[in-house]
Amino acid sequence: MSQALARVNLAAVQRNCARLRGELGEGVQLCAVVKADGYGHGLVQSARAALAGGAGWLAVASVEEAGELVEEAGELVEEVRAGEFAEGAQARLLVMGPIRSEDLEEAVSLNLDVVVWSDTYLRWVGELAAEIGRRGRVHVKLDSGMGRLGTRESEQASRIVAAASADPNIDLVGVMTHFATADELEEEFFAEQLARFERWARPIKQAHPQVLVHAANSAATLREPRAHFDMVRCGIAIYGMDPFGEDPLARGLEPALELSSYVAEVKLCAAGQSTGYGRTFRAERDTYLAVIPIGYGDGWRRGLSNNAEVLIDGRRRPLVGTISMDSLTVDLGPDPDAQSLRDREVVLIGARGAERITAEDVAKRLHTINYEITCGLTPRVERLYKLDDEHWID
Repeated sequence: MSQALARVNLAAVQRNCARLRGELGEGVQLCAVVKADGYGHGLVQSARAALAGGAGWLAVASVEEAGELVEEAGELVEEVRAGEFAEGAQARLLVMGPIRSEDLEEAVSLNLDVVVWSDTYLRWVGELAAEIGRRGRVHVKLDSGMGRLGTRESEQASRIVAAASADPNIDLVGVMTHFATADELEEEFFAEQLARFERWARPIKQAHPQVLVHAANSAATLREPRAHFDMVRCGIAIYGMDPFGEDPLARGLEPALELSSYVAEVKLCAAGQSTGYGRTFRAERDTYLAVIPIGYGDGWRRGLSNNAEVLIDGRRRPLVGTISMDSLTVDLGPDPDAQSLRDREVVLIGARGAERITAEDVAKRLHTINYEITCGLTPRVERLYKLDDEHWID
């Protein structure tokens, strides 16, 4: 058994994509966001599962991620260049992040869709496309209020749209934005952003009917059909986590990842004795402690010290003491039979029997978001993949 193991059910990713597609109107496409190693679930594996679940697009943050996807999952670069991906499914690869000038040639060569928001950058795409005999595929981004990439000036964005449309070396594929507060249900700024983007995008769509208009992330997809336009870009929800930080099951989402370790040692901690750095836990009575070989080196954050629970044999047990790089300790109570729990499975995220610990539960303990919990799992955590009850796969 690995010291730390993440089991990923790819069938859950498929079903989550199908569930999200059920939110969409006819002709609206689903783009699965698989950046950051599929939010910690595995880049290539998540991409394949998302396509099997009905996604028509895949989105990443960098050319490097896209290149890995092409190399590992596309098998033949020519298939991706033709818009084909993984067993005949049709898919495009969208790089949503900034691209360094030295990486732009690779992006154009691989026929990746890229995001532009400046005249200079658009000109580079067109010139490179002409040099290598390809057409650059671009999505023009309006910063409607996120305050990161994109231009805040709608006039400039419209000018770039016109320039892209007129350039014989460029395909104007889409126009887009990104929401800052879609996951905050009481926040009014989401509606302001949506209205601002809609005002800008509507005449562009009328002038260029083939252009894909897209804006919605997972939260916007689930809360506002008006934000769906021609395509939605869902990340967190395809992995079965709730974009609003609550119970994913209540939204019909199925968590795909389960994190576990095992009981490496059980030892008596007498009253007054302590465990871990800083002696932050001192036993008030004789008790038995389980030593679990997972720590912040695996992505199980130190902020969970004396501030989390795990499941052992379907029972919740409190984490006590300071989390180390390679281990943590759990209080098993005073019963000497606790010695029998040595080598038993320990579930940190997942369900056993009636008990369940979600990434959202862990995130609340840390005053953060569920994204950070799974993205933070380090490469030291082994990933195993399966389709429901079938055998585990590479």
